[in-house]
Amino acid sequence: MKSRSFRARPRLRPVPYRVARLRERAVAAAALLCKQRRRRTSAPDAEWESWRGYAESLATNGASAAEEEEEEVVVVEEEVESSDGSPLLTALQCPKGGAVLLLTPAQKLTFTGKCQMICLYGCVEVFGFIISQGQPEYSLFSPHTHSALTIEAMSHKQPDKKKKNTRMEARAILKHYLPLVSRRTLMKKFSPECSIVLLTSLEDWITSFILSHQDYASIFATKQKERHYCVVPRDPALKAIGIEQLQADCGHVMSESSILATEELVQACVEENDGYPVILVCGPRNVGKSAFNRYLINVLLNQIPCVEYLEFDLGQTEFTPPGCISFFNITEPLLGPPFTHQREPHKMVYYGETSCEHDLERYIETVKYMLCFCKREAPLVVNTMGWVKGFGLMLLIDIIRLLSPSHIVQLSVKDVEDLAPLTPEYVQSATGLHTKGKLQVKHKSLGLMGAQDPEQQEEGKDGLRFQMSTGHKLLCVQSNFRGVGDPGSVRCHSSILRDLATLSYLSKMQPVELEQLIPIHSLIPYQVPFNAVALWTIHSDVAPTHIMYTVNASWVGLCRILEDFRYQLERPILLTQTPVCDCLGFGIVRGIDMEKKMYHILTPVAPEKLRLVNCLLVGSITIPHSIFKNQPGIKGEAPYVTSAYSFEISGAGKIKVNKQLKRREHQRTH
Repeated sequence: MKSRSFRARPRLRPVPYRVARLRERAVAAAALLCKQRRRRTSAPDAEWESWRGYAESLATNGASAAEEEEEEVVVVEEEVESSDGSPLLTALQCPKGGAVLLLTPAQKLTFTGKCQMICLYGCVEVFGFIISQGQPEYSLFSPHTHSALTIEAMSHKQPDKKKKNTRMEARAILKHYLPLVSRRTLMKKFSPECSIVLLTSLEDWITSFILSHQDYASIFATKQKERHYCVVPRDPALKAIGIEQLQADCGHVMSESSILATEELVQACVEENDGYPVILVCGPRNVGKSAFNRYLINVLLNQIPCVEYLEFDLGQTEFTPPGCISFFNITEPLLGPPFTHQREPHKMVYYGETSCEHDLERYIETVKYMLCFCKREAPLVVNTMGWVKGFGLMLLIDIIRLLSPSHIVQLSVKDVEDLAPLTPEYVQSATGLHTKGKLQVKHKSLGLMGAQDPEQQEEGKDGLRFQMSTGHKLLCVQSNFRGVGDPGSVRCHSSILRDLATLSYLSKMQPVELEQLIPIHSLIPYQVPFNAVALWTIHSDVAPTHIMYTVNASWVGLCRILEDFRYQLERPILLTQTPVCDCLGFGIVRGIDMEKKMYHILTPVAPEKLRLVNCLLVGSITIPHSIFKNQPGIKGEAPYVTSAYSFEISGAGKIKVNKQLKRREHQRTH
C-alpha cells in the first residue's frame, strides 16, 4: 500500500465572501434604523449613534483605506427645506480656505457679497454666462446697489459615463479640497447630474479702495430693510468667505419676453446670414436696459469669442466714468455692476455732462465721430439713453437712421406707454432732429400704404448717411423685476452709481507693490507746463480771468486734438470752442503752480499715453465728495475742504446755455 504524501493545506482567506456579507448586513441595518429615525425625529439619539458606529466598524472590517473610500456606507438623510420651500444648499468649509458647494440640477445660490468661483464638476450659469469644469476662476460681485447675482446648476448628464465612474471622478476632485469626513457628507447627496463649485474670498484693489470710503463701506452687505424677507439663515461656510445667501426670488428676474428675445438675437449672431447683426437697445429710464445688455453679452460669449459694444448713454455708462461716448471689444463675461469691470476703450470721446439736453448738436456730432471708427467685425450691441420724449425721441430716431440696425430691442413696462413701438414704418415716418420723416399717402380706395422710395437717403456731415428705411426687426421686451418703471423704488440713486464708477477708475492709481491703500492727496502728481496743453470748459462759459478757479480741484478729460498750437507763451492756452476729439483717460487737477506755470495732475494713465495728451477738458462731472472728506489714512486737514463757511452768503450759479435746435419742422413730436 502506497503511502500518501500529505501537503499542507493553504490557509483560507475569508475576506472576499465574509466582508461582503457583513457589509450587506451593515447597510441593511443602517437603512432600517434610518427609516425608524425618520418616523421619530430628525435628531439622532444615543441608540442610533451606537448602531451607526457598529455598522461602520463591520463595513470596514478587513478593508483597506482605499476600499473604505470606494465602498462607503450610503445613509439616507432627511431633506431639510428653507422657508421658501427649496432644499437647503450643501456647503462645506475647506481647511485651506473657501467653501465647496454642491448644487443639484436647477438649484440656485442667490447671494450678496463678492467671491471668486471655479467650477470643479459639472457646469453652472451666472447671469447668462455658463461656467463649466476646466474653465478658469471668475470673480463675482453682488452689491446691494444692483439686483443680486445667482449661481444656478445646469443639466450636464453624460450618457456615456456610468454612475460609478462619475462618483469616482467627483471623489478624486474633492480630495484636493475636503478631508474624508467632509467628502463623505457631500457624496451622500451627490448624483451625476449635480454640479460642484469652489467659492473663495475675493480681495481686489477696486473694491478695497471703494470700501475704504465711509460712504460706501457696506455696499456688499444686505440692506437692513431687506433682511427680514430676503436673507436665508447664515451658513458658516458661506459666511467665512464673505457672502450672504438670499431667497431665490431676490435675484434679478429675466422675463419670458426678454429670454425669448435673447434666444433670437443669439441665433441671428451665430448664423450671420446678413453679416454681423447690429442690436440697438432702447427704452425709458429704469426699465433694465443695462442689465439686459450685460445678460445678452454674457449669453453671446457662450457662443462667440467677441462682442462689440457702443455706449451712447452719458449718465449710466457701463465701462467708463460718466459723461463719455465709447466703443469696446468685449471678450470676458460681465459678472457684476459697471464699477466692477471698468475697461480700456477702443475709442472714447469725453462729452463732459451726464445729459445732452443743453447741447444736442454736439451730441449728434460726437455720435457721428464714433461711428466712423466702428469696424463691425463682430456683433454690435448699442446702448442708448433713457430720454425718449420730445427732443430725446428725435435724437433716438436720428441714431437709428445713422446706425441702420438689424434688430431693435425696445424695453417697456406693462400697461405703461412711454414710447410708441419703433417699427420700421414708424421710424421711416417720424421726424428726427436732423431729418424729416417720409410722408406716407394712404390710398383709401385700396386700403394700402404707399411711401416714397425707401432707398433714398439724406447725407449728413462727415459723409455719413441717414438711412430713411432701416428694415430692422423690432423685439418688444416687457421688464418685470421689482420696482421696474418706478423712479422712487430704484435700488440706488444714479448719482451714487456715477460716484462708484469714478472711484473705480481712481483705484487704478494705487501702487500695486504696496499692501496698504494710500490717500489720493498723498500720491505724487504729474507736472504739466501751461504751454503743453490747451484748456477748455465744456459745461459753461467762463471768463479767461477765472479759468484757473474752474480748473483747480476738478475732474478733467485728458484729450488729444489734431490742431497744432505750439506757442512760446507761458500763459494758459484757451480754445475757442469744444472740440470733438479722442479722450485717452481722466485725471484730477491736484493744484496749479502759478509761479512755475505748471498744472499738477493725478491720473492712472500710462506715461506713454500721456505724451499724446495736448488738451484738458473740464466738464460738469464732479469728483466724489468722499475723496475730499473721508479718505482712508488722511491726516490733518483735508485739501479744499473747510468748516468755516457761512451758508448765509448767496452766490451766482453757472450760466446754462440751451443749444438745442428749435426748427419749425421739429416742433411737432411723434
